[in-house]
Formats: sequence, structure tokens, C-alpha cells
Amino acid sequence: MTRVVETGAAAKAAAPVSHQPRRLRRWRRERIVGLLFLLPALVYVLAFYVYPIAFNFLMSLEKYTLKTFVTGEAPFIGLDNFKRLVNNPEFWPAVTNTVWFTVGSLFFQFTLGLLIALFYQHKFPLNSILRALILVPWLAPVLVSGAIWVRLFDQDTGVINFAIHSLGYQGQISWLTDPHLSLISVLIANIWIGIPFNMVILYGGLQAIPRVLYEAASIDGASAWQGFRYITWPLLRPVSTVVLLLGLVYTLKVFDVIMSITRGGPANTSQTLNTWAYSLGFTNGFDFGLGAAAGDILLVVVFAFGMLYLRYAYRENRETAS
Repeated sequence: MTRVVETGAAAKAAAPVSHQPRRLRRWRRERIVGLLFLLPALVYVLAFYVYPIAFNFLMSLEKYTLKTFVTGEAPFIGLDNFKRLVNNPEFWPAVTNTVWFTVGSLFFQFTLGLLIALFYQHKFPLNSILRALILVPWLAPVLVSGAIWVRLFDQDTGVINFAIHSLGYQGQISWLTDPHLSLISVLIANIWIGIPFNMVILYGGLQAIPRVLYEAASIDGASAWQGFRYITWPLLRPVSTVVLLLGLVYTLKVFDVIMSITRGGPANTSQTLNTWAYSLGFTNGFDFGLGAAAGDILLVVVFAFGMLYLRYAYRENRETAS
């Protein structure tokens, strides 16, 4: 009897051991299948993100010019490109333009987008149709939008100057060729393009706020401004933060809007770091190493704010899960 019990106990102890190789093989097979599904995305990221960034950084450490394409030689010069970049008289104006362009775009895109989103909270005829039509500037190709604004800003036949003249002003306003107005011109165009994105995201955030809160506040005698201050804005703050962080990253990368309207001119007065990096590499001496250095600086700034956004999103997900 004792021997039978011992035999049964030994069989039970040996059972997990016999199943362990099968379980291990199944786990390995699942891991391999999972990695195969990830392989296309991994190849895409490596080919179109990691490799260009790494190659651009390598170029910024070399004397990479048109001659390099002929001889294949790109002497390593370390941080010399960055030193030349900072000492370039056009560097700080480009940085200043980038700051003004980014801050102005974010402020007006967010403010006007929020006002329009609040307006569409009210029910009126053709609400949904008008809300769909306001997406046109965001959905249209940027080059098409740029061509439209070039026509609008035209000194002689532009609608904007015509409207200003109808108000009594008789002078000619050169929006695209005046050094004091060129940056304002591309700023207005970029604000127009970005308003729909802000409006859509903020409108979705407003729709998520329970109506019962406003009804309770109205019963307590709260005004429309108090309802916005104490209900709408606090509950909309997470969405607003995401919109501003994404808008910041997108605006820092704006290239096609400026190139399609002013090309950074006149005399680089509407040049930002992004367009200036392009001009250094492809239109102003073909100094690809110097242009890559300017691109690296912009990339670090965008990466920093991108990590800030990911950190905020991760914290929001943790708070929601808990």
C-alpha cells in the first residue's frame, strides 16, 4: 500500500516536468509569432526614423558638401558645424522667428479653436454642416492653402488689401515683400490652417462634460462666465494640455506653409529654424553638414516636448486606470 502511494506521488511530481518542455515550446512559438507581427513596424521605424536621424547626426559632425558626392570624402570635424551655426549672424533671428511663430500660432489657434468649439455647443440650423465645412483648411493640401494665401495677400489684386482699402486706408500694404509683415503673413496662414484641428479636439472634450453640471450651476444662479470658469475650463484642462503639446510639436516642424508663401524671405525675415536648415543645405552653398546641425537642434527641441507629451499621457493613463 505504501509502495502504491509512493508511486502515485512520484507520478504526480513527474507530471509537471513532462509538460514543461511542451509549455516552453508553446511559449517560444507565441513569442516568435508576436515578433513576426512586429517585424514590419520595426523595419519601418528603423528605415524611416532611426536611420535618417542617425545619418543626419553623423552628417552634422562632418564636412559634408557637394564635393562629398563626387569624392565620397566627408572629413570628421566634430562640433565645428555647431560652432559655425551659432556664430552665424542669421542663427538668432531664425531662433527668434521660430519662437514668435510658434507662440503666436499656439495662442491664436487654441483661443479661436476654443471659441468656435463653444459656439458649436449651441444647437442651431446647419450646425453639423458648418462644423464639417470648417475642417476644409485642415484637410486641404498645404501647398493649395499656401497658393490661396498668396493670392489673398497680393499687393494689387488681393482680397485683404481690397477690404482694407474699402475701410478708407489708401496706402499699399506689401504683405509678402515687407520685412516687417512677412512673418505675420505666414503666421496668419498657419493659424487659419491649424484652427480646425484645435476646434475638433476641444469640441470632443466639451461634449464629454456632463450637461447636468451646467444645469445644477444654472439652478444655483451661476452665470455663463462662472460656468465656463468653474466647470468647463477645469474639466477641459487635460484635453487642452494635449492639444497645446501636440500643437507645439507640429508648429515647430512647420515647413511647407512658409516655403509655399514667402520661402523664408524677404531677406530671411520669415525664416525659421526649419526652413533655414533647408536653405543651408540645399540653396545656400549646399553645406549639408551645417544644415544637418541646424536640423539636430530643432530635433532635440521637438524630442524634448514630445517626451513631455508622452510623460503627461502616461500619467493620465495611470490616473484613469487607478
